[in-house]
Amino acid sequence: MRPALVVLALALLPLAACSTVTEAVKGPELAPVGYPAQLAPMTQQIMNPPPAASSNSLWRTGARAFFNDQRASKVGDILTVNIDIDDSATTKNQTSSSRTSNSSLGVPNFLGLESSLGKILPGGFDPANMVNTKSGNSNAGAGAVNRSEKISLTIAAVVSGVLPNGNLVIQGTQEVRTNTELRQLTVAGIVRPEDISSANTIKHTQIAEARISYGGRGDISRVQKTPAGQSLVEKFSPF
Repeated sequence: MRPALVVLALALLPLAACSTVTEAVKGPELAPVGYPAQLAPMTQQIMNPPPAASSNSLWRTGARAFFNDQRASKVGDILTVNIDIDDSATTKNQTSSSRTSNSSLGVPNFLGLESSLGKILPGGFDPANMVNTKSGNSNAGAGAVNRSEKISLTIAAVVSGVLPNGNLVIQGTQEVRTNTELRQLTVAGIVRPEDISSANTIKHTQIAEARISYGGRGDISRVQKTPAGQSLVEKFSPF
């Protein structure tokens, strides 16, 4: 690592520690309102917005018209995303296997040497049962998965890009603070303009490459989270 980077990291360390202490005392702060960040970075071609109307035009920029489509279609437009997840999955597997094998080998006559072998080998030698093997193996396994998820939320998203084929890239963030707990909902993905309803809404199931996150930070989340040291030990422990 270069010395300049080391110096920069050491300079920013007190600021990070101060921010952590401030959040622990006062609670998490809301992010500033602004254009949504790139939640799902991708290479995309942005279409230029239409030129603004001139001063002698009969139509004003941004004016609503009775016959115009008010659904989101260009960069900066807002649409509502309805998130209604009610998924469940149940999987149950059970396997069992067993195997038993017996084998025996005898040489009653071997060039007349069977009697000589009886003198060399310990007592109880039987040429008809020189080798006798027996093996057994059994295995049983069972597993089950029972998962259920249910989320019902609504969030407003902003069109952040228009792809060459006309599909829209949307991103949205919503933060709600209650006392010292901050809940954050983010959504991002690609939608087709024809899937947007006349009420300017779209379902989460109609979003391609959907990225939906619902979580938070604060006193409650900090208590529920596994300590960092314990998490590292559990992750790298070989036992």
